[in-house]
Amino acid sequence: MNLTTEKLINITYSEMDYNLVLKPSSLFNYLQDLASENAENLGFGYSATYPKNLGWFLLKYRMEFENYPKSIKSLRLTTEPRGFHKLFAYRNFKIYNGENLLGKISSTWSLVNFESKKLSPIDKSINSPNLIPYTKKDDDLNYEKIPELSRIDIEKFFEIRFDDIDVNKHVNNANYIIWAFEPLGFDLRSSKTLKTLDVVFKKEIKYGEKVRACVQIENNTTIHILKNANNDDELCAIKAEWT
Repeated sequence: MNLTTEKLINITYSEMDYNLVLKPSSLFNYLQDLASENAENLGFGYSATYPKNLGWFLLKYRMEFENYPKSIKSLRLTTEPRGFHKLFAYRNFKIYNGENLLGKISSTWSLVNFESKKLSPIDKSINSPNLIPYTKKDDDLNYEKIPELSRIDIEKFFEIRFDDIDVNKHVNNANYIIWAFEPLGFDLRSSKTLKTLDVVFKKEIKYGEKVRACVQIENNTTIHILKNANNDDELCAIKAEWT
């Protein structure tokens, strides 16, 4: 059986910045929606997990772009579940403009029990013939380690709004990239294009709490650490390379 899902996405102006570059948060939402659709069709999506008090949570992204989407009206996205190993499931994406490959993405996910907040063994939690053991392929990208900050060049605070919350009552992962990149300012964001992106999601944050976004800039690399401003818990770490 072909496990890959393909979707043509028409990009609206509200999903681009003023340079007609696709907003990274819009890309994150595309990926999340396509992954959810693919998992649902293959028998391990929301309708299979929610009745068991389980939910899929994104842990990591690695993105590599040949050409970051700009001045295009549509994208062709594909996603393929790459199987699971113990507590972790893996998924790849590809982004095309027509037949031109723009970027590759690898991701890691886990099943989390809503009550205990613990990771749930995938093979004991989901019964689907389409959820297969993981074996590495050449298309699987290698995650890069995100270094700790040696200093803070910029920081900014954000308060969690009702509209930031997703169906699992947690902050939608697209918001993390908004908070991480917003402190960079207009000049950097308008003159640079994403080349690679590593994201590690660590902890959740809830409605009414505040995020502290800390940034270190090293030439064409930015390192971002998002913290819960109330207790200093680290929520997310991001490393971006720009051209």
